[in-house]
Amino acid sequence: MELNTEIITTAPLDSASVVLLRDSAQGMQVLLLRRHQASNVLGGAYVFPGGKLDAADQSPGLLAQLSQDIGTLHQRLAEPHLSAERAAGLFVAAIREAFEECRILLGQTGDDSPDLQALQDALASGQSWAEAFQNLSLRLSTDTLVPWTRWITPRQASVTHKRFDTRFFITRVPEGQTAEHDNHETTEALWITPREALIRYWDRQIELAPPQIMGLVQLGRHSDTHSALAEAQSRHPPVVEPEPFDQDGVRTICYPGDPRHSVARSAFPGPTRLMFKNKRFEPELGLAALLDHD
Repeated sequence: MELNTEIITTAPLDSASVVLLRDSAQGMQVLLLRRHQASNVLGGAYVFPGGKLDAADQSPGLLAQLSQDIGTLHQRLAEPHLSAERAAGLFVAAIREAFEECRILLGQTGDDSPDLQALQDALASGQSWAEAFQNLSLRLSTDTLVPWTRWITPRQASVTHKRFDTRFFITRVPEGQTAEHDNHETTEALWITPREALIRYWDRQIELAPPQIMGLVQLGRHSDTHSALAEAQSRHPPVVEPEPFDQDGVRTICYPGDPRHSVARSAFPGPTRLMFKNKRFEPELGLAALLDHD
């Protein structure tokens, strides 16, 4: 991972990302997708499915296919300064990106048994999401998609050359659906416990960006999906605006709760700063700081 030293003057792009969970014999697992090595955003890194908000995600036809009205979604996102249509569009973007990147259609139950191949064929034929959902009599189910955190890339972005205002949602993977990487934007779909992912990161088996590192630390507190979802439902998603600075020639990113950060209250458990060492971001106290959240 190379460090970006440029100052980005453009406004952050609205985007949505999804933390997909499942319970397993090994404990709660999270889905990570490996971005294509040639990608200009975090190439080769393991990320949660997601991408930027498209104008079509806010189209009246598509918003009409939602299982909840836009006022309810606006309230659930807890961003009063955002329009209701844009808030609802972010839920749509999360669902769309999850299907495009790993063929998971969120919010469906076993009784729904959606025809995923028919949806994929309809989209491949050139139909819009609104047209495909209407023609196949599908609903965009948002009920189980829970707002989790919001990350805003600083102007001095450390690992990308773009700024994003990303809303992270959290949900269980629907029963009977299998995650598949698309071999275009992503080259691997990995189900893994948060602890094992952090250990593999430390052992240099996988590459992670700071939001994924800190997200996995947060998930590591939970033994099952019920606990993780209950915690997310109990509060508004914290806004995380990383504040970078250079200390003794080392790029350091601090988060809410750090003595150097402008926000005194912590947004999540774990270390409050990461330092760029050995071409990756590490906490001051090493792996133990990522695994010990007490």
